[in-house]
Amino acid sequence: MELTLTQPDDWHLHLRDGDLLKAVVPHSVSHYGRAIVMPNLKPPITTTAAAVAYRESILKALPASSNFTPLMTLYLTDTTSPDEIKLARKTGVVFAVKLYPAGATTNSQDGVTDLFGKCLHVLEEMVEQNMPLLVHGEVTDPIVDIFDREKVFIDTILQPLIQRLPQLKVVMEHITTMDAVKFVESCKEGFVAATVTPQHLVLNRNALFQGGLRPHNYCLPVLKREIHRQAVVSAVTSGSRNFFLGTDSAPHERGRKECACGCAGIYNAPVALSLYAKVFEEMGALDKLEAFTSFNGPDFYGLPRNTSKIKLTKIPWKVPEAFSFSFGDIIPMFAGNTLEWQPSLI
Repeated sequence: MELTLTQPDDWHLHLRDGDLLKAVVPHSVSHYGRAIVMPNLKPPITTTAAAVAYRESILKALPASSNFTPLMTLYLTDTTSPDEIKLARKTGVVFAVKLYPAGATTNSQDGVTDLFGKCLHVLEEMVEQNMPLLVHGEVTDPIVDIFDREKVFIDTILQPLIQRLPQLKVVMEHITTMDAVKFVESCKEGFVAATVTPQHLVLNRNALFQGGLRPHNYCLPVLKREIHRQAVVSAVTSGSRNFFLGTDSAPHERGRKECACGCAGIYNAPVALSLYAKVFEEMGALDKLEAFTSFNGPDFYGLPRNTSKIKLTKIPWKVPEAFSFSFGDIIPMFAGNTLEWQPSLI
């Protein structure tokens, strides 16, 4: 069996920088035409000038034959100014602003501490500039159970935000719960949407502990109960325009995952399309796969759909155990396992 799809885009991708950028970028550009690139580097991409410079670094790292387009983002802080949003829009290369609650995930220590008290004027300017806000939707209060942080964020931050600024375009990224599904579906289409990762479609929280602690299945937001996984799968395969592909592929060198305090993040770039196809096939929804991978994202961002094509062939292929580089190994999601759908650009 073969499927021919409009080339997908990745609406949530970590490319890192330096040697790690050069190592991982080929895996994404071999499948995707564009990607929203996350700004949580060290130091974070907080200014337009930094975003432009980072974009140049990515372009220099691309394979010679690649037509991949990085879509840049700014890292929202307590001191971001409305003028920075205006400048970012004028460049034509910055497409969104990322909200990391301070301490929520990797390299988020410089994130927002008080969204309404310190960032409201910036959010108002984003409405004026039609600049989407990309949300890591978890509270960081240590009193809140880690498995409840998404729901509490919706109730205490996101719902009030949408009520206060109904014209603000918001992407709730890497949703993991039925609560997030219900929230997105309750909002006005075209203003609130969600990205969904392959790991949150195929794994539940048992995958963290099967046969021992599994650091390469650890990500944030953390994997949830099976009932939540099923809810997210149902939403994604329903044909709703409110959900689209965002891998949250997050590479770390092996030693930073397999240690006493391992990093959050799953490197899924080599396998994501195969896993999305698996999920849609199992739900009898392969006819809805192309909209999820290739149409809903650009439509939400107001960008043209890609004109190039990608082929998915149903043929077994084995995921490498590791990708080895001079700085160390990167372990991909489902390392050593056999998958059924193999993508290739046409």
